[in-house]
Amino acid sequence: MVQGVAIINGVIQNTNPATGELITSPSIKVTTTSELANVISKANVAQAAWSDLPIADRISMIRKGITAVEPITQKLADSITREMGKVPAEALEEVTDANGLKGEWLDMVAKANADVKLPGDGAESVIVRDPLGVVAVISPWNYPVGEIPLLALPALVAGNAVILKPSEVTPVTGAMYCEALASALPEGVLQVVQGDGDVGSQLVDSKDIHMVAMTGSTNTGKRIMEKCAGSLKRLVLELGGKDPMVVFADADLDKAAADAVGNSLYNQGQSCCSVERVYIEESVKAEFEKKVVALAKEQKVGVPTDEGVTVGPMVSEMQLQNVKTQVEDSIANGATKLYESEIPAGAGNYFPVTVLSGLNQNMLIQRNETFGPVVALSTFDGTEAKAIELANDTEYGLCSYVYTEDLKKGARVARKFRSGQVGINCYSIAAAQPGCPWIGHKGSGFGTHSGMDGFRSFSVPKSLVYTTSAP
Repeated sequence: MVQGVAIINGVIQNTNPATGELITSPSIKVTTTSELANVISKANVAQAAWSDLPIADRISMIRKGITAVEPITQKLADSITREMGKVPAEALEEVTDANGLKGEWLDMVAKANADVKLPGDGAESVIVRDPLGVVAVISPWNYPVGEIPLLALPALVAGNAVILKPSEVTPVTGAMYCEALASALPEGVLQVVQGDGDVGSQLVDSKDIHMVAMTGSTNTGKRIMEKCAGSLKRLVLELGGKDPMVVFADADLDKAAADAVGNSLYNQGQSCCSVERVYIEESVKAEFEKKVVALAKEQKVGVPTDEGVTVGPMVSEMQLQNVKTQVEDSIANGATKLYESEIPAGAGNYFPVTVLSGLNQNMLIQRNETFGPVVALSTFDGTEAKAIELANDTEYGLCSYVYTEDLKKGARVARKFRSGQVGINCYSIAAAQPGCPWIGHKGSGFGTHSGMDGFRSFSVPKSLVYTTSAP
């Protein structure tokens, strides 16, 4: 049961987190065991013909599928806001970014899967890539459109069929996106199933599913990995984060403060790559905290569609309580609350924008993923060694950030961070080149998606070895 979502009489109880009201249109039924078996069978039949098509034909159809999504861009954005509370501007940005993948990004996926010739003395070998079969994609609620194509499109380009299970928190959005995308593909190549972890477990357990690609929590990722071990299914898992931001005294403090606030609060802080720990060099603590509080005061928490609102509700009451528990624990153990915003009265899962200072590594908010609108500030002595030690003091390793005007120092520190991406004076996921892989170190993931390495995760290489030139 993700985020406390109930299923009654086979129907997902889909609620609007801004109001607590039940979303009854459309009603989403859970896929039954027999229905799931038919979907998997259909996918395997469709995959055989799909993989026989030239990669250029597959790419062409996928582009047409993305084009079919474009007319419903606003409708998808509205659905994101309604199902998980994202403010409209951020929801629209998510869908628009997903639509933008049909250009250069899709060309890179094709290139990653192209044949590679290896010449020799009068002989050649050719490395080709075989699809895995049917890939189960299990997508998250926090980016209910944006994460789907990052996993599904490379799988499709490689010649696999895909079965998507969207999060039960955002079932309408996931289905709407995939139905539009699938409209340009052969029947059975891309299908959607609905339900909670029971349906996901049946997908993962099926002998006729050949790979699992999932974005979600670390605990769920571990369970999936355990289930896949028996049959050695291929896996790509993008999991949780507790991303640190280190601010040296020589940093552009205005930019660092803006990034600390903006990237702690974006999507209500419900992003795996949110800034969750900010370490400030002691000598600039007071100045930096003043800048952060001033920026936090510019934020407005409320119904996401109301004018001027920048921070919407938590996705669920369960998530609200998680954030509340961490903040209360930090205060009880000596932290200082520098700022707390107002929140709307009445229904809705609202948590105030909060700025905390004086945190230590033993507090829950420094150990556990927060996923809430909290800017968590603490200090360090200004040495590179201490910055590295504190940043790496976590079970996670998705993203890290370092701010300094000394780029050589920034590079030294970045190379020592144990995370998949490091932003040097920037928010890495926003500034990264399309060829950068997206990978979690430690408890933040397994395998890779995106970038040339990630695009190849959905196929396996095979060497064709000739004693002559290849035909």
